[in-house]
Amino acid sequence: MYQLWKDLERLKRCRWIELSHPLNNESPYWGGIPDGAVDLSRTVFDWGNDMLDCLIQTFKFPGQFGTHIDFPGHFVKGRELSEKYGVRDMVYPLVVIDISDKVKEDVHYAVTVEDIKAYEEQYGDIPDGAFVALRTDWGKRWPSMDAVCNFDKDGGEHTPGWSMEALKYIYEERNAAANGHETLDTDASALAERAGDLACERYVLGSGKLQVEVLCNLDQVPPAGAIVIAAFPPIEGATGLPVRVWAIAPEQED
Repeated sequence: MYQLWKDLERLKRCRWIELSHPLNNESPYWGGIPDGAVDLSRTVFDWGNDMLDCLIQTFKFPGQFGTHIDFPGHFVKGRELSEKYGVRDMVYPLVVIDISDKVKEDVHYAVTVEDIKAYEEQYGDIPDGAFVALRTDWGKRWPSMDAVCNFDKDGGEHTPGWSMEALKYIYEERNAAANGHETLDTDASALAERAGDLACERYVLGSGKLQVEVLCNLDQVPPAGAIVIAAFPPIEGATGLPVRVWAIAPEQED
């Protein structure tokens, strides 16, 4: 038996957890994207065609659609785009910081350095090159655009997210490789409004790091000990792309 095949058998006994939302033509996306930007599964070659009896569809969507990855060039002119990243760049140790209870009390909650240090006291330091995911349980609001954005009567958004201090800690103190979250934006909405910009997202991408937005099922992943894999088609020059993201977690103990 070849060793990699043995390794695969062992991995398949682990828990594999889907972290991406399914998509259709009604799925939420950032409000600044023009109407008509999404057109999924349009049939252009149907069954019964005399040339070849098969089905072919077309798919039109923005790079930042559904569960998606952002490359640095999304927010910083001249920075790295999709072609910079190969398959070895898309596998990480997975860290899940759970602030879901605090979000229940305050939908504007932004994760703090103290939250992360409390995590580290229990599970150990964030490892070098980790993917740090922020669990808010916001993904359970999918697929309602109103619920995901949590609009008020004036159209303002009210969502939790990252703080600048927390991001600087995971990147500058712990050398994480990427971060992820369940919301449409990196920044907690109150912080973004105060800054007049998505300053946290700009910091992440300006630092040459990656992020995955609109994750789901983080409540099914252990806080530490899993790995995460993100896959996207090798489309050159993309600022972002929808991704299939999954975690591989240790088998549950009896």
